[in-house]
Amino acid sequence: MQKSQAILHFLLFVLFFSAGAVALGDAVLSDDLIRYCRNKQLLGEAQRTIERLESLNREYDALLAQLESDPNLLRRIAPATLGTEPADPCAIYPRAKARELAVARKALLEQAGQESAQVAVPKWLERCSEPRRKIALFIAGAGLVLISLVFFTSDASSRRSK
Repeated sequence: MQKSQAILHFLLFVLFFSAGAVALGDAVLSDDLIRYCRNKQLLGEAQRTIERLESLNREYDALLAQLESDPNLLRRIAPATLGTEPADPCAIYPRAKARELAVARKALLEQAGQESAQVAVPKWLERCSEPRRKIALFIAGAGLVLISLVFFTSDASSRRSK
């Protein structure tokens, strides 16, 4: 009987103390956790930008290699790239209209916005960082830790008798 009571006291101590410690830790560290999540998001965006730039570098390197191997390529792509009139009267080069470019730019920006929204600060963490809730969490956590220390530890008389 006494062993089961001791085990119950121990389990309740662990439960209350753990819940109180988590509440205290969340109240104290909520601003740092939000900062960590935002830094993680910024890091992800920077890594995606670096990957995009590395991809562009590879494409430009391939284009430069083609230009070095085929000198006529420059003469063929210059009118489309620079927007000048082609030297060959039989050649047809597509021209993009401002409206089409705006639609393409909007689609690319939406895609980039969806990628950056993947890692966001959790809603529960934002709520915990509000000043009133932070104070309430701190008080509740401190209360749980005190309850666990006062009610679920062995008293001095039982320690002396052993």
